[in-house]
Amino acid sequence: MSVDSQQVSSLPMPPKQYISLFSDDSVRIGRAPPPPPPIQDTYSMFGVVFHVDDLIIRPLESQGIKRLYPQNPQNVDHKRELKKLNHSILVNFLDLLDILIKAPNTNKRKEKIDDINLLFIHMHHLINEFRPHQARETLRVMLEVQKRQRLETDERFQMHLDSVAEKLQSCLASLPDATDLDSKLHAKTEDMDVDGSMQLELEDKCDSLDKLMCDIVDVMH
Repeated sequence: MSVDSQQVSSLPMPPKQYISLFSDDSVRIGRAPPPPPPIQDTYSMFGVVFHVDDLIIRPLESQGIKRLYPQNPQNVDHKRELKKLNHSILVNFLDLLDILIKAPNTNKRKEKIDDINLLFIHMHHLINEFRPHQARETLRVMLEVQKRQRLETDERFQMHLDSVAEKLQSCLASLPDATDLDSKLHAKTEDMDVDGSMQLELEDKCDSLDKLMCDIVDVMH
């Protein structure tokens, strides 16, 4: 193995080291590392260099791969082509088994493996061409879910608003009318006048009795 060869893992590192950096305490005290700056030119992923202006789905020709179906995506029936590729993979796999039985050490074995590899690359590429459609559908479903949640929230709010308005109306209906209040207030005022006159008569009677008792006491002395 050469010294310049670089060992690159096909999978990312375990997330424990990242979790320890972004713990709740680190975020609260501001010790968590800032987000990485935007990529300007190129970046490396799993040892492969990519450009920021690269197409999301790179053409097969740009990768040095021979195309087995029409290049124009509008003229490609993806369902039909995927079925054809699947059938070709099965046939080539059976041919590979036959070669491994009859002549395993010949060059035909490597050629058949390369053919199967090319078929799998084309099938993977056709599936990747559905990624933009999948992204749009995922976004559409997310928006529909958010719309449904907002409508349900609006319905619940309207239901509570109607309930509050109904309770306020029942409270207003249970209050007495203004005419009833005036009549009750007038009757209470008359009762107070009657009670006042009776109090005055009692006071007059008490005063006359007190005077009579005082006269009796003076005569006895």
